[in-house]
Amino acid sequence: MNEIDLVRVSLKDFFTKRMLQYAIVPLIITLIIMFALFFTTASYGMDSLSIMITQAQNGQEIVVSHDAPFFYSWLNFLLQYSVTAWMVGFLVYTIGILFVMMFSVFITLAIIGFLTPFILNTLHKRHYNDLPLDGHGNFISPLIVLIKSTIIMIILFFVFIPLYFIPIINIIAFNLPFYYFFHKLLNHDVASTILNEQDYMIIHKKQKNSFRIRTFLLYMLSMVPFITLFSAVFFIIYLGHGYFIELRKLKDGEANAIDKFLELK
Repeated sequence: MNEIDLVRVSLKDFFTKRMLQYAIVPLIITLIIMFALFFTTASYGMDSLSIMITQAQNGQEIVVSHDAPFFYSWLNFLLQYSVTAWMVGFLVYTIGILFVMMFSVFITLAIIGFLTPFILNTLHKRHYNDLPLDGHGNFISPLIVLIKSTIIMIILFFVFIPLYFIPIINIIAFNLPFYYFFHKLLNHDVASTILNEQDYMIIHKKQKNSFRIRTFLLYMLSMVPFITLFSAVFFIIYLGHGYFIELRKLKDGEANAIDKFLELK
């Protein structure tokens, strides 16, 4: 099975009317949440930073608690000058934008988890109605996986702290917890909707690395600013095709599965 063909078929399904309707839901909800959070926090943060800059440039000491005197003495020094004050403001905005991007992925995946059964049911009726759709998940299982994955992701962030100070390695270390979260949510949502527990264990044992590569590529794609807002439904379709094809191999044999997949092109 050619992976390029799988992407081509997935894109063809994504640009159908029904799938585009599903794609609008996480887009609208995530944008509303992100804009509300961003403007609330940005307004508060920049007002505070503006006051600190004014105090510093007027020769006043920045009024802070005594819990971190060393940090604030340096901050007071930096904010005394227009160039360094601009750099601090730019850094605040840059970190804020990166946080918004990552948080948008987090929110979108949480939302798309509740739409996954509808998306895969549509895909099943369109291409795979000869196969059983016998998922082993339930309505609250995405929420349980979400909570569990979030806790492990946070733990990984703390475990990898020493690596954040090593150039190049820090990029990998910073993204690993996010990828773990991304893979767990996406893979569980799709697999638990399509497969019963026994079929999942068989397919997972044989093809777990293939699906990890797929979710890794999707994760890299999600790093393009805000693309996840539009493409989360495509992610579900792409992995859905992968699991449906593996299920067909399990039920009908590999040769028959490939022949039927080629008919979708």
